[in-house]
Amino acid sequence: MADINLEYYKIFYYVGKLKNITLAAEELSVSQPAVSQAVRHLEEALGSALFVRTSKGVRFTPEGEMLYTFVQRGYGYIMQGERKVREMLDLEAGEIRIGASDMTLQFYLLELLEQFHEKYPQIRVSVTNAPTPETLKHLQDGKIDFGVVSTPIHSRRDWNVTRVRKIQDVFVAGKKFRDLKGCVLKYSRLEDFPVLCLEKNTSTRNYVDEFLEKSGVKLRPEFELATSNMLIQFARKGLGIASVVEDFAEDFLKTGELFQLEFEEKIPAREFCVVTDGRIPVSAAAGKLLDMIGICPAGKPAR
Repeated sequence: MADINLEYYKIFYYVGKLKNITLAAEELSVSQPAVSQAVRHLEEALGSALFVRTSKGVRFTPEGEMLYTFVQRGYGYIMQGERKVREMLDLEAGEIRIGASDMTLQFYLLELLEQFHEKYPQIRVSVTNAPTPETLKHLQDGKIDFGVVSTPIHSRRDWNVTRVRKIQDVFVAGKKFRDLKGCVLKYSRLEDFPVLCLEKNTSTRNYVDEFLEKSGVKLRPEFELATSNMLIQFARKGLGIASVVEDFAEDFLKTGELFQLEFEEKIPAREFCVVTDGRIPVSAAAGKLLDMIGICPAGKPAR
């Protein structure tokens, strides 16, 4: 059987629904002869009459009635799909898939998600929590709409990277190391003390290690932990000097439970970045969140 123009089925659906060729033509905003011709072409293609004309309009033949049950179901699914698309475009439904590290989630993304959820409570937000290298792998594999990560990152040609906030790496310690407070140190002094660091699969650890290696310093951490929050707790207990982003220690620096070590040279500041894949169009919901951040869906700063 040759391929049949799907427009014929649309016309068949409306004729069957309204039981009248004239009403179907009005509903579809086409001429009555055009409707009659489409029905005739469909009947010829299928090799069977589908309607019988009556004084009030038309009625199904047995073959037409059977066909209508399937066409009605399919057309219903099409209409449902169109409604769902409109809901997504109107932000009445949809999902955003975001990748973020503990740090970017806690100190940047969480507040934005709170604001977004208040405005668009129908949108489902899925956050995949992982270190920066893993988040970028998720983006590359199409598992997330965009990632919120910290530098350094190895960007791909197709990615759009927007820097959104500066962060500062520091070393902090508790009262057990108070003799170091106020001293201006060389980074080589860290080799004399127990040091607490993140695991090696994080951008934070890699960045600090690379900076120290330029000064000939190679850390041999006493503890390597999965989260910066745990590093802070270990430092509070006096278990070592913790390498963290300053935001994690801020509250404890204010209370005096921890203090920041001073060095002859500051570690250069890094940044939080929002990364999108320019090859993949984002959903309406993801585009709206990016717009709130100040980024066009293509990944360029909004004007």
